[in-house]
Amino acid sequence: MTEAGSVGRRTNRRGLATRENILEAALTSLASGAPGSVSANRIAKDVGATWGTVKYQFGDVDGFWAAVLHRTAERRAGLLAAPVEPDTSLRHRVGRIVDTLYHGLSSTDSRAIENLRAALPRDPHELERLYPLTAAELASWERSWLETCQRAFADLDLAPDRVRGVATLIPGAMRGLASERRLGSYADLDVARETLTLALVAYLSSPADR
Repeated sequence: MTEAGSVGRRTNRRGLATRENILEAALTSLASGAPGSVSANRIAKDVGATWGTVKYQFGDVDGFWAAVLHRTAERRAGLLAAPVEPDTSLRHRVGRIVDTLYHGLSSTDSRAIENLRAALPRDPHELERLYPLTAAELASWERSWLETCQRAFADLDLAPDRVRGVATLIPGAMRGLASERRLGSYADLDVARETLTLALVAYLSSPADR
């Protein structure tokens, strides 16, 4: 092994470690919701890095936010990845999706995503113009989520448009219930989840022309 090769590998390891530290610091900062937490420069300072280091690792702030989102997507990928047994009931499948999202929304990653999205432009066209990489990462989430739901029901004779509608509804509904949980709702949120699950099952299993 040449001395240059050894140094290069050490440099790469240091670079990867720096990248990992910055991404983890970003998630912690974003999840806190503190004023100024959605600041790449501040996040870099939290780990003793410079804005130049962030630019070297991620290109610009758009690349940085896209990398943060991609990191959470990698972690989330296995949540519903387990294959569904053919004899698993529709009620169980829908309940699993609802419960997984509901409990997952209390995680650090989910809070970080929520706070980051709140700071980004609301209009999709404006988001794509100012943060094209971040917008593309968010769009890939939508595709991945739809594919996850389609796989969950693939062996059942369900109307594709209804599966798509349910996939579109569940994330927003779960964010609403998770918000109620954070605010300290008087409502029984277990009952709310069960009712939503039964309503979705009824919608999915009813004749498509109704």
